[in-house]
Amino acid sequence: MATEQIQAEVAAKLEQVRAALAAELTGQGDVCLTCSFQAEDVLLTRLAIAIDPAIPVLFLDTGYHFAETYAYRDRIAQEWKLNLINLLPAKTVAEQEAEHGLLYQTAPDRCCGLRKVEPLFKAVAGYRVWITGLRREQARSRTALEERAMFALPGGKQVLKLAPLTEWTTRDIWYACEQLGIPLLPLYERGYTSIGCEPCTTLPLDPNDPRSGRWAGRKVECGIHIQAAPSSQS
Repeated sequence: MATEQIQAEVAAKLEQVRAALAAELTGQGDVCLTCSFQAEDVLLTRLAIAIDPAIPVLFLDTGYHFAETYAYRDRIAQEWKLNLINLLPAKTVAEQEAEHGLLYQTAPDRCCGLRKVEPLFKAVAGYRVWITGLRREQARSRTALEERAMFALPGGKQVLKLAPLTEWTTRDIWYACEQLGIPLLPLYERGYTSIGCEPCTTLPLDPNDPRSGRWAGRKVECGIHIQAAPSSQS
């Protein structure tokens, strides 16, 4: 595909995303954006802060991230003056490991539940809209992803979950980041294609599946994008 055509396609997609964000970002503090500091999330963050510089940017600080991720987070947060909110689990890594051992090895779902799902759902409950960088192309589990959908949290509250990059390809993301001068997490240069907690992230096992390096193939989702069970069942 010619560079001019790619440029035109991405430019059109960028305008669509800006319009979707502008429709929700009212400056009233009722919208949040989750950012893992992977490429799509950083692109979305850049577009969002151009409209509302004060938008809360939520980062799940599990305590298990790569050192490179923490350094990159701090760099971007400082350079872009982000309203960064680091969401912490109820227990530190040391406390959890002292009580349960290495849950990421023995019970990864429980580890994700304690260190990702619980803190995120608690935080997101304070907002009307939750913006994410999810894309259909990221995983087979996301092929039915909708750009706008109501999301049920524990306790019954619903928030509007907005995924403006739903139909974007990896090529689109990388091209847009290059065009906008957005530096990317250095771990991509080492061959990582989907980056989470260090103990649960490897280089992709399947070159055609960017998330095949997550959880050693034992699962494909951490749980934060799965509808919560009704409170009566929790």
